[in-house]
Amino acid sequence: MRQLRSQSRPNAEIQPVPPIKQQTKKRKVIIDAPKTKKQKGPPPSPPKATPAPGDGIVRCKWSTNDPIYIEYHDSEWGDAVHSDQKLFEMLLLEGAQAGLNWLTILKRREGYRAAFAGFDAKAVAAFSEEQVQALVSGDTGIIRNRAKVASAVTNAKVFLCIQEEFGSFDAYIWKFAPAVRDREDFGTCRATSPESHEMSKDLKKRGMGFVGPTICYAFMQAVGMVNDHEEACFKRSDAPSSPKV
Repeated sequence: MRQLRSQSRPNAEIQPVPPIKQQTKKRKVIIDAPKTKKQKGPPPSPPKATPAPGDGIVRCKWSTNDPIYIEYHDSEWGDAVHSDQKLFEMLLLEGAQAGLNWLTILKRREGYRAAFAGFDAKAVAAFSEEQVQALVSGDTGIIRNRAKVASAVTNAKVFLCIQEEFGSFDAYIWKFAPAVRDREDFGTCRATSPESHEMSKDLKKRGMGFVGPTICYAFMQAVGMVNDHEEACFKRSDAPSSPKV
């Protein structure tokens, strides 16, 4: 009997409680970690079209970060342009934009207006080599890229030839507008179109420079040949098809 009791004591002492408490503490740590991660999750992404700060008007997302962008978006972008002088202005500015941000050009727009004779194609076509050099070396109101400045002069000469052939540049350039002006596939990122490739090919064939498919598509957006205002933007349905410009 004594031997049995002496063997049973060690058996009774082998089942300690502390290990259970330690496992409980570990489980708490594991449970708390996921909760912390959920609280630090990223905020939801903003909608494509958003109101500008202060006025509550829903615009295309790209236009809401700068007052110059907002003014340009609200009063010009996507409105159909049929004035040859305005078309030449946008063609020149879009070419100057190549490789740069559009806002960079908009901020220098008046500098370009002064440097390029108020966007008079006939006057620009007559620029001499000395005038080109003066713009490149001295004018701080424009992007002083010699290739772009020289191309503007060449493009003006081609512009005049197109006017003579078609009666107006407007009659020529709008033949590249797509049959359906309003864009619907906003789920994809578009920088060119079949029409902009066709326009680019023809302009290059005539001797123009800085008129690649991407520049041509940006031009088409700017002068309303396509309506790329986002679906929630207030200009989506308001962009006029035949403004007095």
